[in-house]
Amino acid sequence: MKSHVTNQLRNVALLGHGSSGKTSLAEALYHATGATNRLGRVEEGNTVSDYDAEEIRRHISINLAVLPCEWGENKINVIDTPGYQDFLGEVVSTIWVATGCLVLVDAVAGPEVGTELVWRYAAEAEIPRMVVINKMDRENANHQKVLEQLTQTFGQNFVPLQIPIGTQAGFKGVVDLISLQAYTGPHGAKGDIPADLKDAAQEQRTTLMEYAAETDDELVMKYLEGQELTEDEMRRGLAAGVAAGKFIPVLYASATATLGIHALLGAMAALMPPPTARPVKVINPAKESIESLECKSTGPLLVAVFKTMADPFVGKLTYLRVYSGTLNSDSRVYNSRSSEEERIGTLYYINGKDQEPVKQLVAGDIGAVSKLNTTATGDTLCDRGHPFVLPHPEFPKPLYTVAIFPKTQTDMDKMGPALQRLLEEDPTLKVIREIETGQTVLWGMGDLHVDVAVKKTQQKFGVDITTEVPRIAYRETITKTVQTHGRHKKQTGGRGQFGDVWVRFEPLPRSSGFEFSDEIFGGSVPRQYIPAVEKGLREVIDHGVIAGYPTVDFKAALYDGSYHAVDSSEMSFKLAAHLAFREGVTQAGPILLEPIYNLTVTVPEQYTGDVVGDLNSKRGRLHGVDQQSGKGIITAQAPLAELMRYSTDLRSMTQGRGIFTMEFDHYEEVPAHLVPKVVEESKKLHDKEHE
Repeated sequence: MKSHVTNQLRNVALLGHGSSGKTSLAEALYHATGATNRLGRVEEGNTVSDYDAEEIRRHISINLAVLPCEWGENKINVIDTPGYQDFLGEVVSTIWVATGCLVLVDAVAGPEVGTELVWRYAAEAEIPRMVVINKMDRENANHQKVLEQLTQTFGQNFVPLQIPIGTQAGFKGVVDLISLQAYTGPHGAKGDIPADLKDAAQEQRTTLMEYAAETDDELVMKYLEGQELTEDEMRRGLAAGVAAGKFIPVLYASATATLGIHALLGAMAALMPPPTARPVKVINPAKESIESLECKSTGPLLVAVFKTMADPFVGKLTYLRVYSGTLNSDSRVYNSRSSEEERIGTLYYINGKDQEPVKQLVAGDIGAVSKLNTTATGDTLCDRGHPFVLPHPEFPKPLYTVAIFPKTQTDMDKMGPALQRLLEEDPTLKVIREIETGQTVLWGMGDLHVDVAVKKTQQKFGVDITTEVPRIAYRETITKTVQTHGRHKKQTGGRGQFGDVWVRFEPLPRSSGFEFSDEIFGGSVPRQYIPAVEKGLREVIDHGVIAGYPTVDFKAALYDGSYHAVDSSEMSFKLAAHLAFREGVTQAGPILLEPIYNLTVTVPEQYTGDVVGDLNSKRGRLHGVDQQSGKGIITAQAPLAELMRYSTDLRSMTQGRGIFTMEFDHYEEVPAHLVPKVVEESKKLHDKEHE
C-alpha cells in the first residue's frame, strides 16, 4: 500500500444495531477498492474483518477490525465494529480514534435500540456522522419511512445525497445528487439518470445546494444571486456542514449485492473530514493544563493505544492511531501513564487479521506494533520531552457475572496470567476475588461476552475454565444493643487458660463496617490483652451466626472482664472474644443483608409494561417510567439475587432491543420468608466444601 499524507486519510467507524450489515458493508467497500479479488460473506465465514474463530462460528462480529481502503488519492481506514451490545467496548474504542462515523440502518427495521446507543456515543464524542440505509433490496424496504423515523428519533436534519433507483427486489443503484449521475449494478457503472427520476433529482439537488451554501459566506452570496454551485463547491460546502454537525447526509446501499458501494466510497472520501479538521485536546502534566494540538506530521509525537490483541503468531499486538507527529519503526517512545520507555519494533498496517510492515505512520493514520511491554489500551505514547496525556474514553461497566474455576491443577497455575492477558485485550471485562464468598468472579457485558471470554482462555492461552452462577455476597448485622459475657477457662494440669470479657454489641448505620471500642477502666483487663480481644472479634465476624456470612455495621465495646495472673494469655482472650461474639450477636436480633442495585432500563415503548411487571416479580422497587423518543426509560432498584441473569431475561422479553445499566447502591434486609432458603443453600455449600 502506498504512503499517504495526513489530508488524504479518513478514519471511518461503521456503527449500527446488530445485523444492520456492517461487516458485509466493510467487505463490499474493501472489495470495491480492489483490496481483495473475492467478496466474502458472513454466512460463509470468509470475510476479512470477521476472522476470529468465535466470530466465524457465531456469524457475528466480536472484535473491531481495520480495513484500509484506497479510493482515488485517499486512504479510508474503515473500522468495522460489533453490533451486539455485549461488545460495546469495541465501539467505544473505535469512536475514540475515528474522524467520522457511518451509521447503518436497516431499510426495513429502521433505527433500533442499538442504533440509538451508538448514536449517543458518537454524539457525546462530537464525531461527524453519515447514515447509510442498508439492505435496500429487502422485501418491505421503505427508505422514506426510515427517513421519517430517523428525524423523529434523533431530531436532526437528515439530508439525502442520493435518490435510490428502484426499491426492494428492484433496487439497482443510486442517483448522486451532486454530480447528477446514476451509479448502477454491482460495479457502480456510471450513466444517465433514469427519465422518471430526472425531475425529482433536480428538485432535491436544489435543496441539497441550499444546505451546501449555508456553510460558507461566499457560497451563500453566489446561491442568493441565483447562480448554481459547481460540483466542487457543493462538495466543499457539504463537507463543512458534515464536519460541523449541521446536518446528517443519508445514502443508500445493499452491501451484500454491492449496490451503491462505489458512490458511497466517493461520498466518504469527499465529505468525511480528514484528521486535520479537528485539533485534539491533550493534558500537559508539566503545565497542569489542557492544550490543543493540531494533527500534523511535523508536530510533537502523540499516539493513542485503542486496542490490544493477543496474536498467536506475533504475540501482543497493539493498535495505534497517530494524532500528531510521525511514528517510525525501530524507535523509542515514552508511555505517559507508566512513565516508562517502550521500544517500537516493526510497524504495521492492519488488514483484518493480516499485518503489512511499514516504515512509519504519519499523523492521522492507524496501524499496529507488536511486543510492547507495559503499554495497555487507553495509554498515550509520546516523546519524553512532551509527556502529553490523551483523555481516554470511559468504557461501559460490566453487567453479567460468572464464578470461574480451573478444571485442573495445571489450569490453576496458568489461570492468573491468562486472565490478565484477557483483561488487557478487553477493558469491559473485570475479574474480582470476592472475599465474602471466596470465589473468583468474571464480570462481562452479557452471557455471550463472558462465554466468548471463557472460550478465548482455552483457545488462545490453553486454560480450561468451568463456570457457575456466583454466590451472592450476603452480609449479616444486628438490630439490638446487648451486653454479653464471654469466658474461656481451661485447666489441663499444668498452666491453664483463662480469659474473661464483657462486651456490649450495638448496631451501626449501614456501610459503617465494624468498630471496636476500649472502655476498660481500673485494669479489669490488662492493656496487653485488649488488642487480643479486638483481634479475636475481627477473626470471628467473617462467619456470622445466621448463615456464616460476614457480620457488619456494628460496634463492639469491651467494658469489663477479669484475668488470671498466671493462666491468662493473648490466646485466652481471643477465644473469650469468640464466645462473646457468638453469644451476643445471637441475642442482638441478627438479620441477613443482601446487595441492592440501581437499574436503568431502556426499551421500546411496547415492552415497557412487560419489563415493569418482570421487575415487580423480581422484588424490584419502581422509581419512575419516562417516555422519550418512542422509548420507555425505567428506573428501579432490585436485589442482586434477582438480577444475576437479567441481561438474558431482558433480551428475551424485548427481542434483543432492550438495554440496561446497573450499579451497586446499598445493602438491606432480606425478607424473612427468604432467609431459610439462603441458610439452606449456605449449609449445602459449606458441606460440599468440607466433603
